[in-house]
Amino acid sequence: MLLICVLLLISDPKERQLPMTLRKEMMRLLEEGPRTARELSQKIGVREKEILAHLPHVVKSLAAGKHPFSITPAQCLECGHKFRDRRRFTIPSRCPRCRSERIEPPVFSACGDG
Repeated sequence: MLLICVLLLISDPKERQLPMTLRKEMMRLLEEGPRTARELSQKIGVREKEILAHLPHVVKSLAAGKHPFSITPAQCLECGHKFRDRRRFTIPSRCPRCRSERIEPPVFSACGDG
């Protein structure tokens, strides 16, 4: 409520700064460089689960805007297995090869260097 009042007090429309939506903030951060879902959640201040729920929509928006989107797949830290064929954005629970639970999360990028 206070934010709205402060914005209304600013007479020049060029000086008004409305807060970004969650998805736009995610797109901005992904365009800056590669990030994991956890890094996105920490930067924005929302739960990682919420980031993962919005990520498919962000990918579609980036594709519509002709921005390259890349995913560096999750990787097992024990045997090095890469989860290349995985369609979900979440971290796999176990490695299918060695059954380790030590999995490096996928990294997302919208700047083409992922």
